[in-house]
Amino acid sequence: MIIGYTAGVYDLFHIGHLNLLKNAKGMCDKLIVGVTTDDLVLYKGKHSMIPYTDRAEIVRSIKFVDAVVPQEDMDKLKMCKKLKANVMFVGDDWYDTPKWNEIEKMFDEAGIRIVYFPYTKGISSTRITEALKSTRGWTRDDNKSEDNHLHISNN
Repeated sequence: MIIGYTAGVYDLFHIGHLNLLKNAKGMCDKLIVGVTTDDLVLYKGKHSMIPYTDRAEIVRSIKFVDAVVPQEDMDKLKMCKKLKANVMFVGDDWYDTPKWNEIEKMFDEAGIRIVYFPYTKGISSTRITEALKSTRGWTRDDNKSEDNHLHISNN
């Protein structure tokens, strides 16, 4: 059985996320998805618009996904070993970067293959956020609550 793993924030879920999950499932028997926790998103210097529990539930509901786990740190190799994953799926925006060249060596030594999928051109959660800001005049503080996540009022 081939167990695949991929991880991401999955904030403002879009077609690029779906493409990655669909393609990954086509290359493994069981696809496990790590959804980045809110604390890790903050650690990376970013903010998610949607809270972890909601993002995890959205990903869990996708037919290509067999299981969802919290990705609580940056160590994807540790998670792959824990889950006994044979393959890790990532976007090709990481391909041939110095950081990922090093990561690839460590994965190779552990017998875990990395597969790069083409990044979906023209779409990202960042671009969606920027479009919302420009078309609706939103600023991050307009719609966030004390928990630092997006809350839309129905006014």
